[in-house]
Amino acid sequence: MGIHYDYKSTRSAKAMEKQAKREKKLAEKRAKKQAKHGEVKKEEDKTIPIDQVITLDHLTNPDKK
Repeated sequence: MGIHYDYKSTRSAKAMEKQAKREKKLAEKRAKKQAKHGEVKKEEDKTIPIDQVITLDHLTNPDKK
């Protein structure tokens, strides 16, 4: 009984470690795939400057510059 004594008490910790390992592996795989294809997406700053007045046009058509 000594071998299985702490199974239930450490089960959740082991599950979390496995999940973290799985997610880390998946993230590395995705990064490698994106680097291979050159699909690095750059985020655009879509905020409205403070000195501009927010109009209905800004709200309905945010892609218009």
